[in-house]
Amino acid sequence: MATPHQPTGHGPVPGNPYSTPGGYTPAPVPAPAPGSYAQAPAPATAPGGHVGPLPMGHVPPACRACGGRAAANHKVRAHVGVLVLMRFEHLDGPFCRACGIAVVRQMTTRALCLGWWGPLSLVLFNPFTLVWNLFVYLKYSKLPPSTPAPGRTHLDTGPQVLRRPLAYVALIPLAWALWVISQIIVHSA
Repeated sequence: MATPHQPTGHGPVPGNPYSTPGGYTPAPVPAPAPGSYAQAPAPATAPGGHVGPLPMGHVPPACRACGGRAAANHKVRAHVGVLVLMRFEHLDGPFCRACGIAVVRQMTTRALCLGWWGPLSLVLFNPFTLVWNLFVYLKYSKLPPSTPAPGRTHLDTGPQVLRRPLAYVALIPLAWALWVISQIIVHSA
């Protein structure tokens, strides 16, 4: 015969926070050993300069590509303009320095290649996208280098934007725009 504090298999044990309705009582999880992987991170500097533990539920950002701990959350943009149709693309971080620069290079090359093929894209949207990505590039460049998480690697940064052949596709609509402007000037004189 079971006493009120012994499990019977028919309900939770009174006074035991780990017991379940089925009567099974799992063992409490032991604390991690000092220096182990599961140890709490060192105190971080919060916005405003406060040094101490992070607020409850706040986890410092890790790179979504490689898992590096020195990461920042910035939006990288690309723009595709085709005559009257347009598509706005973006990729949100957080990314570490190497992965952020790789994403900026890839999305900027895409915008340089495909972003000029519509009138509003040529004049307004693609230049905005390129300036935006320049500022994001500068922000990622200021991050310290980080080590990827075990078993993961940084994204391939590849060559710089102006060393990629697709970046020079932008010269075609730029030459066309200059020709149109020169024709307007010649015929108005």
